[in-house]
Amino acid sequence: QVQLVESGGGLVQAGGSLRLSCAASGRTFSNNVLGWFRQAPGKERGFVAAVSWNGATVYADSVKGRFTISRDNAKNTVYLQMNSLKPEDTAVYYCAARRLSVILTQTPGSYDYWGQGAQVTVSS
Repeated sequence: QVQLVESGGGLVQAGGSLRLSCAASGRTFSNNVLGWFRQAPGKERGFVAAVSWNGATVYADSVKGRFTISRDNAKNTVYLQMNSLKPEDTAVYYCAARRLSVILTQTPGSYDYWGQGAQVTVSS
């Protein structure tokens, strides 16, 4: 059974930093696209960042230059380093994985596996 488990969320002041981790179990994802999405209250789940098997990345415009996605295939883990956090970054953050395709995509429906979510709250 595949499981993705996020950790590292919390409360931080505006301008601060947090690092989210997502550990996968049940299968290896070293050849798969891994991504991060977020959902604020009353809003749809939106794309944050994704990383391919070879380290290629794509980011939402709203987080470019502030967030960095990375992966450690030996640990079957993906990370999201979040710097210069803003109150509008407050959301539940989800990691996700594509089962077969190696193409980077920003569409939530293209991801097959999801974590349970981690709350990130940025105070002003």
